[in-house]
Amino acid sequence: MEPPLGTQQGAMQPLVADNFEACLQDKVDQRRQWVSQTVEEVQKVVYHLTTEISNQDIRFQAIPYSLMYNGNITVLAPSQFLVTVPVRGLAGYREAREQRWRYYTLQGARLPCPLRSPEGLQQWLEVQQFVKNLWQWHETDVSIEGDIVPAKVLQVFRKLVENAIEACHLSGKVSVLTTSIAVHVAMETSEGQVEIELAPEVEIPTAWSKRAPWPRCLSRWPSSERAKCIKVPSFGFSLLARWHYHWQLSFLQAERVLLEQLDEDGGCRRRCFQALRQMKEDVWCPGRRPVITSHHLQTVLFWTCEKYPHAKDWRVFSKGLLRLARKLHKCVRQRFLKHFFVRNSNLLQHAAPAELDAVAQKLGLFLKDPGSACRLLTFHSGLISVDGSSQVPGSCPGEKHWAAKEITSSTSTSEA
Repeated sequence: MEPPLGTQQGAMQPLVADNFEACLQDKVDQRRQWVSQTVEEVQKVVYHLTTEISNQDIRFQAIPYSLMYNGNITVLAPSQFLVTVPVRGLAGYREAREQRWRYYTLQGARLPCPLRSPEGLQQWLEVQQFVKNLWQWHETDVSIEGDIVPAKVLQVFRKLVENAIEACHLSGKVSVLTTSIAVHVAMETSEGQVEIELAPEVEIPTAWSKRAPWPRCLSRWPSSERAKCIKVPSFGFSLLARWHYHWQLSFLQAERVLLEQLDEDGGCRRRCFQALRQMKEDVWCPGRRPVITSHHLQTVLFWTCEKYPHAKDWRVFSKGLLRLARKLHKCVRQRFLKHFFVRNSNLLQHAAPAELDAVAQKLGLFLKDPGSACRLLTFHSGLISVDGSSQVPGSCPGEKHWAAKEITSSTSTSEA
């Protein structure tokens, strides 16, 4: 049950709300300009690296340079990007008929079976699940007993990235990080340093994962026509190599379709989302590696749209923003955010509890008196570079301001 929006607590006065929306829109416009430049630089480097990688190993595809749209680049935060690198030679996906638990060392030795199955967004992958497969996927550098093991794929891919950086003469601009099993690189841009995760991706455009029973019964958002459009073979899902044993289910293309015509009924969902994202980056969760990313906010948006599917629910900006902020606060406070398509997966499961508690505290203060926070942001507006290295005069004391890309179907990349 939402608290009354007309009361002093948990509401915005009309004048404050109008000023707040105007201020945030200015910041969103500046944010778009800043990150557009960063994305342009990232895309050029990714093109050169993946082209070289593809030349070295046929199993990985090059990501072409695009002047209009690049669906392989996702903005998680102003200084944090996810780049999916499609693999080649795996086609005609079929669900596995028999389930067996298998865990190995990178050398191929079998490990004792754990007491639990893979989590909701995780699954094993066998070469034989593909009707057509290149013989290279049977090689022991990526496969163990017929399983394509993500850790081995990442081990091969990391070496290819390192070689490509040298071959492309990018050593002074790009460096490989060694903080996790996933392949992360740090890149210097004109706006500061950014971090990019390069994730090998198995695209499965001809099926919808059985782990994602969607749309849900009696759901009124999105429309049945749009839901059918998402589930037809033209979109499907993907599997990303980001962990040791399991491939991670990804629905980036389906999520983009949901975002494309978010306000086709004339609502203000997109503006509310942009405001929520700006407040998150400026006030509630700033930093180079935020515990809450744009993908978390997008998931909050989807769940809220499903709960409030009608145009009348999204006519007033201040009401829509507070509705999203309350949902985000609840999820962060409870440390639980369901994936929109795979409901038994908690997107906050591996987040640092202390960082989540800090975000929940700031959100709680905002919800108690949103008018105060709005006035502060309205009269103290500013931006810094994406690396967070300096603060400009006129910005909020103690706060850091970021620049990044707005979600639109016409942008050169996608924001999760």
